[in-house]
Amino acid sequence: MARITVEDCLVQIPNRFQLVLAATYRARMLSQGHTPRIESRNKPGVTALREIAAGKVGIEMLKKVPG
Repeated sequence: MARITVEDCLVQIPNRFQLVLAATYRARMLSQGHTPRIESRNKPGVTALREIAAGKVGIEMLKKVPG
């Protein structure tokens, strides 16, 4: 399987700061037991980035953050 890069994710979320926030929030969700939206046997952080690169998760992750 090909490696995931930040450049792949920047196509979906062009702002690096928002990309990091969205990936972090999604990785935490995955580590708490949420179902991945893609097939992956990687750790939650890599799976979150793969989901973003595939377009399955986007900037809407930031609207779900409580606070």
